[in-house]
Amino acid sequence: MKMVKFAAILATELAMGWISGEAFATAEVSLETQPVEVFYGVAELAQMQAPPLNSTNDQSWSFSFDNDALVPGSRDQDYTYGVSASVSSETPPQSRWSLNTPLQWFDSHSGIPTLGNSVRTYSTEIGLYGFTPEDITRSDANLDDRPYASLLYVSHSREHAGARPDIAWRSTFTVGVLGLDIVGDLQNAAHSTLDIDKARGWRHQISAGGEPTARYSVARQRLWTSSYSNIEIKTSLQGSVGYLTELSYGVSLRIGRIATRWQSFNPELANYREHSVPVFLGRGHRESYFSAGMAVKARAYNVFLQGQFRDSAVEYSSGDVNHGIVEAWAGYTHIFASGYRVSYTVRGHSSELKSGAGDRNVLWGGLTIAKNY
Repeated sequence: MKMVKFAAILATELAMGWISGEAFATAEVSLETQPVEVFYGVAELAQMQAPPLNSTNDQSWSFSFDNDALVPGSRDQDYTYGVSASVSSETPPQSRWSLNTPLQWFDSHSGIPTLGNSVRTYSTEIGLYGFTPEDITRSDANLDDRPYASLLYVSHSREHAGARPDIAWRSTFTVGVLGLDIVGDLQNAAHSTLDIDKARGWRHQISAGGEPTARYSVARQRLWTSSYSNIEIKTSLQGSVGYLTELSYGVSLRIGRIATRWQSFNPELANYREHSVPVFLGRGHRESYFSAGMAVKARAYNVFLQGQFRDSAVEYSSGDVNHGIVEAWAGYTHIFASGYRVSYTVRGHSSELKSGAGDRNVLWGGLTIAKNY
């Protein structure tokens, strides 16, 4: 079964390489080399054009918290919680421990169009998140529900400018450790404080005791302009190889008072807690808008259900999981003139398992506090 997983990952990697490399590169040559006015009016182009980078180094930080208790009527199960913190800048990180160097190597081999010095922003994120079955009071391995699973991770992302102002690329490299006790320990510490039942089955989680893992993803984003300045629609096609191996296509909408660059709004690129924090850089004006969207995912491999190379007490084969997932979200964001941002989002997706107690849709809420400076 482990070899089947490896073969699926390899096949999807080759497919993603063709899509992000040959197919997209061809599209860039045939479309992006044409005069932009052929596709857009002068007024639309002015609206789409990303604001120029300031002479100073704009930066931002954010802190986010997800929990299924942040939506009415939800229970402590499935994607149960996640925490992350991120920093973003217009200049690459200088630390020798940064993932920017390996990400740059992956980008050079993935087919992202070579556009000279095209990287506009860099973002580093650290976080953790976990999954539980429905009945968290059981201490045995529950073979009829989804397994306990967790990830502690650090990731680095780069935003690449397209040759056309309505095209942008985002690449991300993530490394992490599965199966550490810290995710369950934090959950049970919170439950103890709130006098809630403890989750008693964490010792049966995927890769219990710890196992390294990684993921690389590339996304091509496109802005679809509107005749109204307070409406923004964009689409993204993303390929991912690693502990989540999938292809996805998403559509997102912002409506309201919008000031930040369209490239910085990326809810369709999120995977659980990872990268669901927009990177706001550029204009520092007040904003207030509603957002919504959906994504369709063709998922070849999910480590949080199928396990990795180590055997786990509860894990599912490829034939037991749904490889087609539909995800949707809606939220509200307010950005103050001082640069602080507060947002709330409700997100959910269709069932990841075909049968058993784990065959259910998933819903959770998320809060984010951020600051531009």
